[in-house]
Formats: sequence, C-alpha cells, structure tokens
Amino acid sequence: MKESNLIEMKNKIEAMARVMQQFIYEQDNLRTLSVGTLETVKLLPGYEDAIKEMTERAKAQAAMKEIEADEQEEKKLEV
Repeated sequence: MKESNLIEMKNKIEAMARVMQQFIYEQDNLRTLSVGTLETVKLLPGYEDAIKEMTERAKAQAAMKEIEADEQEEKKLEV
C-alpha cells in the first residue's frame, strides 16, 4: 500500500474520531438537559395525576393494539 494512501486513511480515522468525540459530548449534554427537565417537571403541581392518567392511557393503547393484532390474525386465518 502506498504511503499516501496510508496517510489519507490515517487522516480519515482521526476525523471520524473527532466527530465521534463531539457526538459523545453532545449526547452527554442532552442527557444532562433531559434529567434536569424531568426533575423540574416532577416538581410541578399535578405531576402525580398526570403520570396516573398517562399510565392508564398506555394500558388502554396496549389493549387496543392487542385486539387489533388478534383481529388481523383472524383475518389471515380466514383467507
């Protein structure tokens, strides 16, 4: 392999390493922001009620998806 190809590959790898390091830094910042936002929301009035309502909605949606999946399975069996 030519030396110029090796140098080019080395430069590309170094550039990718810099991009990945920046990505990791940004991901850490987003995590910190997300945790801070969640902790702030937890302090808002009505948080517990909202969580209960969201849990109920999620259960209802899961039940609906299960019913739809069963209906689709029945249609497949009919064909």
